[in-house]
Amino acid sequence: MLLRFTKMHGLGNDFVVFDGVSQCVELDALRVRRIADRHFGIGCDQVLVVEPARLPHTQFHYRIFNADGGEVEQCGNGARCFARFVREKWLTDRDVIDVGTVRGRITLYLEPGGDVRVDMGRPLLNPEEIPFDAPIRAPTYAVDVGEESVEISAVSMGNPHAVLLVDDVSTAPVARVGPLLERHPRFPDRVNVGFMAVHAPDRIDLRVYERGSGETLACGSGACAAVVAGRLRGLLGPRVTVRLPGGELTVAWEGEGEPVWMIGPAVTVFEGSIEL
Repeated sequence: MLLRFTKMHGLGNDFVVFDGVSQCVELDALRVRRIADRHFGIGCDQVLVVEPARLPHTQFHYRIFNADGGEVEQCGNGARCFARFVREKWLTDRDVIDVGTVRGRITLYLEPGGDVRVDMGRPLLNPEEIPFDAPIRAPTYAVDVGEESVEISAVSMGNPHAVLLVDDVSTAPVARVGPLLERHPRFPDRVNVGFMAVHAPDRIDLRVYERGSGETLACGSGACAAVVAGRLRGLLGPRVTVRLPGGELTVAWEGEGEPVWMIGPAVTVFEGSIEL
């Protein structure tokens, strides 16, 4: 099976994108791992597939596979690349694109300056919706990790996130705590782990250990989850610049009952074909 692909990135969070509208794309975990391998494949954090619409009032369906081959629910940086891809490939001429995912519909807006704005939907905060094992909803939770206890906020942006508050992201225990929390039994679907340092009500630094991919240069849904967590703790205002290792995103959230908005770039790197 020879497949055409496009390599893209959002702030260094990189993707291999397949057009499943114009060609038949059949992926399994083994093929995804081969594609994502940075030595023997193309190399990426996630594989994205554009498919025909499945949900009413959408133009496309959006599938996301992590580098370990597992299919996941949401990817904010990938959503921006998705919007740029379908326009560059002339699959649509719309500037506002409604896309279906396994967790429902998201809306993508191509901005005049080249950035993409994404309506990420309303965050889910009840433990059973995330999912997270806790008896009641709380602003923070204590979770035992090895021989220590860490304080987290738990948020779903269509995918589960645990957010930790740290003084300095450069010294945050990402490599040690990230993998332990990712597979913690209190998160039955595993979890993305964000390490957030708040510098001002409108500015944070963030590193994210992504479920199934490890630490990435940027995580759009993680940036949204961090802003939600910071707002609920009373630390952040409604519009925040999130500085990640790969660059900056703008995230806006007015509060409970409202959607989270994310704005940032999407870049095409190169195109090619791969035999699977």
